[in-house]
Amino acid sequence: MTFGFRTLGKMLLAVALLAGTAAFAGHRVNAQQTTGSYYHTSGSRIVDSQGNPAVFNGLNWFGFETANYSPHGLWSRSMDDVLDQVRAEGYNLIRLPFSSQMFDPASQANSIDYAKNPDLAGLTPIEIMDTLIEKAGQRGIQIFLDRHRPDSGGQSTLWYTAAYPESRWISDWVMLAARYANNPTVIGADLHNEPHGTASWGTGDLSTDWRLAAQRAGNAILAVNPHWLIIVEGIEQNVQGNTSKYWWGGNLTGVRNYPVTLTVPNQVVYSPHDYGPGVAEQPWFSDPAFPANLPAIWDQTWGYISKENIAPLIMGEFGGRSVDTLSVEGKWQNKLVDYIGTNDLYWTYWTLNPNSGDTGGLLQDDWATWNRPKQLMLNRIMKTVTFPPIEQPGGPGTGPVTATPLYRSDEAGNNVGSIRASLQLKSTSTVPVPLSQFTIRYWFTQDGSSAHTMEIDYAVVGKNNIQTTIVPLTAPVPDADAYAEISFKDGAGSLAASGSTGEIQFRIHKDNYANYSQANDYSFRPLLTSFTANDRITVYHNGTLIYGVEP
Repeated sequence: MTFGFRTLGKMLLAVALLAGTAAFAGHRVNAQQTTGSYYHTSGSRIVDSQGNPAVFNGLNWFGFETANYSPHGLWSRSMDDVLDQVRAEGYNLIRLPFSSQMFDPASQANSIDYAKNPDLAGLTPIEIMDTLIEKAGQRGIQIFLDRHRPDSGGQSTLWYTAAYPESRWISDWVMLAARYANNPTVIGADLHNEPHGTASWGTGDLSTDWRLAAQRAGNAILAVNPHWLIIVEGIEQNVQGNTSKYWWGGNLTGVRNYPVTLTVPNQVVYSPHDYGPGVAEQPWFSDPAFPANLPAIWDQTWGYISKENIAPLIMGEFGGRSVDTLSVEGKWQNKLVDYIGTNDLYWTYWTLNPNSGDTGGLLQDDWATWNRPKQLMLNRIMKTVTFPPIEQPGGPGTGPVTATPLYRSDEAGNNVGSIRASLQLKSTSTVPVPLSQFTIRYWFTQDGSSAHTMEIDYAVVGKNNIQTTIVPLTAPVPDADAYAEISFKDGAGSLAASGSTGEIQFRIHKDNYANYSQANDYSFRPLLTSFTANDRITVYHNGTLIYGVEP
């Protein structure tokens, strides 16, 4: 599934299926969030490195795979705010789609409100992904990555295209596996979203056999990161020995005779996708036995993998707008939720985003209000998780809070009507820090007795989120007898680990508009046309000097 509406066409299921019913046995499991540093499989279960069962409530959050190259909704809210809500609703796992094109040098993140997300300003798409992973980890939310598309334009039938060949697909995965090695937040790789059309399973055709491709990519990943789960979706049809059709990514009938075998054992998780008539009509929806016919279809197509203890199953995508018990889609969706609960399957619901055209989301169209009817349905399979406390910046094990002021000025320093320059505050910390904890001081000489005013002409974090003041020194020094101080309101958000505030343009002028001579100003550096660190601009965290040298 992806952003907007996609047409699948009507499909046929040409395999004999046994009729059957399944009684509802949804439940909450009283379990602690797993604390192991990595996962592997044991029969149909996922366990951590200490052998504790994994406990997940999952959802999808898409956007990186689109031409926005960033999670959708950041035009309305801050990333922190969204993740706080995800955690508050009890979700501790995110399936995070991306496209290979996201990593191209020309791809730039867009449609982000940087006033709400100042720590994302100036970051590349993968740096935004780094930030999301870091913020999720701080909240006890884990992530597995989903290579959703080769390019941002749309879904491909196979895992490669002419523009993005298999070699690029594998090299992207190896890069990500190395980048997030030893990071317990990122737990696995969903190798490619919804192979379909000419994709085959067990045929031995190197150009179409998805099973063989999954083995090639999975082994390449495990060679650099042996602890990731390798998540393998199904296909649509063309399984060796039969031509049965099912949803894109949903047909896993080939696993019985042609399982994915990797060099590192016990890392494979299979992941079907399943949808209702809101996505496309299917013959089983008009069966007179509907919805009682569905459990037998699911058993035959993918459910047997978990039931027979072959491997774990994670329902990577399922969702729809209707959750009632009268409409066809509502009946399908409730029946699948019951099946997931009865068989204790892992799952990530499609989707958090409200802008999935054919399914809607867990968020309403305002990107803020939680869809309570959907959540009420999902409560039947939500498990109880205990989230760790959110570690505060500067807490145990986080290291010191550090940040560097970057400075730019095109002035030469002669007589000028105002002092003009641009600043950025660049984090060198390993955790995000509220900007309200920082102050910045620019040191200068007043050149006369007039009062002074500091104006903010532009700021990525929003001019209204910045406060300024001019403070004369009680004991002037040769190059400074005052400083102009910048501080931040709560609305400025946080300074991300390794992130930046983005540009802040400031101007200092005398109330009588007399000239300054900047040549003797302590913090002034002439003719700097690119942002450069300036140790004569000082930075304070909660009142303590953390960068620069005071005059």
